[in-house]
Amino acid sequence: MASKIDLNCDMGESFGRYSLGSDAEIVRYVTSANIACGFHAGDPLVMSATVALAAAAGVSIGAHPGYPDLQGFGRRNMELSPAEVEALVLYQVGALAGFARAAGVELVHVKPHGALYNQAAKDRSLAKAIARGVARFSRKLILVGLAGSRLVDAAIDAGLPTASEGFADRAYNPDGSLRPRSLPGAVYADPAAAAAQAVSLAQQGIPITAGSQTHYVPVDTLCIHGDTPGAAAFARAVRAALEEAGIEVRGLAQV
Repeated sequence: MASKIDLNCDMGESFGRYSLGSDAEIVRYVTSANIACGFHAGDPLVMSATVALAAAAGVSIGAHPGYPDLQGFGRRNMELSPAEVEALVLYQVGALAGFARAAGVELVHVKPHGALYNQAAKDRSLAKAIARGVARFSRKLILVGLAGSRLVDAAIDAGLPTASEGFADRAYNPDGSLRPRSLPGAVYADPAAAAAQAVSLAQQGIPITAGSQTHYVPVDTLCIHGDTPGAAAFARAVRAALEEAGIEVRGLAQV
C-alpha cells in the first residue's frame, strides 16, 4: 500500500479566446500540474498564466508536450520519425522551462500528452525518442509514463528518474492499458467512481490480468484530466478520498 502519492492534472489547455477547464479551482486540490506547451493546446499567454497559478499555489510544475495537433487536441495518432519526436519534446520542454524560470520556479517533471503518451506506452522506439528529448534538456526531470509501459522502461534506460502513473478518471483494459475514448465508459462521469478507483490504485496498483492470473503494478502518481466536465469536482473528491484512506498526497519530488 502506498503511504504517499502525487495527484496531477493536465492544465493550461485553453488557447487564445477559447477557455477550457477550471484550473484556478483544480489547483487547490492537486500537487502537480502538467502544463500544455502550445502544440496540442495552450499558447504563450496561457502557459505564462498557468505557470504563475501553479507556482503561487505551491504546485509542482511539469511540461505536457504533445503532437502538433491543435484541432484534434493531440489525441489523434501521428507517425513522426524518432528524430522529429525527440526534437518536438525538447522544444516544448524548453519553452515551458523558460516560463517557469521567469516565475522563479523550476520544472520537476515531463508527462507526454494524449496520443503521444499512449503510443509511447507500447512503441519502444517512440518511447526512447521521448526519453532522449527529455534527457537532452535535463537528466534531473522526472519522466511520467503509464505504469508498466515502454515509456517508463525507456526513461530508466536513459538514466532519468521516473514516475509510474495511474488514472483516477479513466477505465482500464484487462492488460493495464487505458480503454480507448471511443468506447462507452472510457471516461468516468461520476466523481465518486473516480475517487474509489484512486484509492484502489494507490493501495494496490493497476490490475493486469493474463489468463487466470492477475498481478498489480504500483503507481506513484494519479491523474485527473482537466478537460473532463466537472474536473474540479473530480479533483476534490479524489483528494478527499485519498486523505480519508490515510494516504498522503505529496508532490512528485517527495513521492
